[in-house]
Amino acid sequence: MTINGGISFWYATEHRTTPATPPRTPLTAHATADVVIVGGGYTGLWTAYYLKQAAPDLRVTVLEQKFCGYGASGRNGGWLYDGIAGRDRYAARHGREAARRLQQAMTETVTEVIDVAAKEGIDADIHRGGVLEVARTPAQLGRLRAFHAAELAFGGADRELHDAAATRTRIDIADAVGSSWSPHGARIHPLKLVRGLAEACERLGVVIHESTPVTEISAGKAVTPYGTVRAPHVLRCTEGFTAALKGQKRSWLPMNSSMIATAPLPAETWAQLGWSGREVLGDMAHAYMYAQRTADDRIAIGGRGVPYRFGSRTDNDGRTRPATVDSLRDLLFSFFPVLTGTEITHAWSGVLGVPRDWCATVTLDRSTGVGWAGGYVGSGVATANLAGRTLRDLVLGESTELTALPWVNHRVRRWEPEPLRWLGVQALYAAYREADRREAATHTPTTAPLARLADRISGRH
Repeated sequence: MTINGGISFWYATEHRTTPATPPRTPLTAHATADVVIVGGGYTGLWTAYYLKQAAPDLRVTVLEQKFCGYGASGRNGGWLYDGIAGRDRYAARHGREAARRLQQAMTETVTEVIDVAAKEGIDADIHRGGVLEVARTPAQLGRLRAFHAAELAFGGADRELHDAAATRTRIDIADAVGSSWSPHGARIHPLKLVRGLAEACERLGVVIHESTPVTEISAGKAVTPYGTVRAPHVLRCTEGFTAALKGQKRSWLPMNSSMIATAPLPAETWAQLGWSGREVLGDMAHAYMYAQRTADDRIAIGGRGVPYRFGSRTDNDGRTRPATVDSLRDLLFSFFPVLTGTEITHAWSGVLGVPRDWCATVTLDRSTGVGWAGGYVGSGVATANLAGRTLRDLVLGESTELTALPWVNHRVRRWEPEPLRWLGVQALYAAYREADRREAATHTPTTAPLARLADRISGRH
């Protein structure tokens, strides 16, 4: 039987093998701090960690609505890699050299996360096998080659382009016609990372209140049902849950993403599939997939199910529609026909933050002390670390290489009101899925015009 919801597979397996961590106490009264951070995921915890490293006497408080890792930080696909949302747009606005510096900072961030995990004794099942992006149709191959060339132009000289045969020597994927591999990626167990990071923050003296939902953020304060925390700096690190805050309904769209995990696969199956490098795996479809080989030899694979819920609503503890589970199962078997009939043990969903221009940002308004970071569009595992270090420098008032990067203080227009927002997202993803079907059926070497139109309307490119 498939366990549907229950936060995530990562949550379920962590609790099966590790004693449950006692819940941290909620806020019980008004309080003060030097910095109050809203959100106990990667962004909030990395920010708290680096602030206390740099300024040990700083009073830093983190407020989390459920528990650390409840959101995307405990549900994602476990891709620690150097992709960042909005790089091409930043290149167009600030110049290629500025965007190249941003890319270099992201590439270095992969190593930074791995090094800090080792330093803090965080065993997050990290395996640095790189990132393999695969093409399975002629149109995808054209996009793959363009993607590969673009990555080389932004400094990815150690990236490799593989033909169909070389791709199969890495992972035996049905219909694969080519791939691009980068060494700048690692598989992780996302919940183990966020749990370990929270404990590292507490060792430094960060105060974390769980079960403390914040309803409103404004200059100098974060308001909860149990009291208000006042601080000169208030940082919003809520990613896909931002719309729940007062006045933020249209800031970032909470995009749904869903995953399934197989039962552990036997050694003879892995002998057929390969995947000995344990690369994280993605593709060049418009409605793209992402996957990893887990530490206990399962395949965890994800993609878009229902992309968006009316009114920016979020799911109930990760529960996923049966139709989405079936779709992901079919996708898995399409990639790996040898797995047909394999048991799917877990299914879950989460939300990621999507700005209207698909650009990740870090911002601090010096006039109010209110700051935020996010809008990672699914690339947040590493990006959140870079955001945390950048917020540290902004809060401390330092001008550094990080604060000079082009994503700092970038402003984005708001999403359209409902029902336009819901209608638009549903139509766009229907267009992407139809474009994928047409490209697979016709074997056209060029991207379907329908997808190009959807990209222009959505602002993805």
